[in-house]
Amino acid sequence: MITKTVNNVQEALQGVENGMTFLLGGFGLCGIPENAIAELVALNVSDLTCISNNAGVDDFGLGLLLQKRQIKKMISSYVGENDEFERQMLSGELEVELIPQGTLAERCRAAQAGFPAIYTPAGFGTEVAQGKETREFNGKMYVLEHAFKADFSFVKAWKGDTAGNLIFKGTARNFNPNMCGAAKITVAEVEELVPAGELDPNQIHIPGIFVQRIFQGTHYQKRIEQRTLTPKS
Repeated sequence: MITKTVNNVQEALQGVENGMTFLLGGFGLCGIPENAIAELVALNVSDLTCISNNAGVDDFGLGLLLQKRQIKKMISSYVGENDEFERQMLSGELEVELIPQGTLAERCRAAQAGFPAIYTPAGFGTEVAQGKETREFNGKMYVLEHAFKADFSFVKAWKGDTAGNLIFKGTARNFNPNMCGAAKITVAEVEELVPAGELDPNQIHIPGIFVQRIFQGTHYQKRIEQRTLTPKS
């Protein structure tokens, strides 16, 4: 049995360099690759292009990379929880490409499947479609969107095995699975790493063929973006 296991996050991120493009999984702060992000901060790599549904918050997630000006361009759908992101974008320090959420997911999935591009109706007739090829199918207009080209995908799963098979939990399934195999190298960090054969094959969300490196992460904070509590009566 082929093993994809590496000893730690430092080994998992070997080959990371300045100027690379990264896919980073997660939805809000749910299911983000906390260990990989922390190591990117420690490596002090710069001029990065980061593709992620959101940009974290000021002091957590991708917000940590933004604090150190390590990100040159951010490709996202939702960025409303990060004041530093807003400041850098409005000042022109950060290049930003906003993409409809479904289009972002499908551009990841196209890359995963080896498709060069997709047609989507989302964004037709808006600024999103400016400068892009459009085409009519069955009386409806579609916009051509290219699959992402990334150097690394960093994803976080609830459980995985040494062969790279992954199980995600809850909202972490929104973008993490689509990003597996959508880059040259996919790095998966998991809360629990088990020997190959221990996972129920019927429960596996992503097979190991889409993963090149896997390691067991540590010290997950699992932060909540906005905590809402019922007031005491």
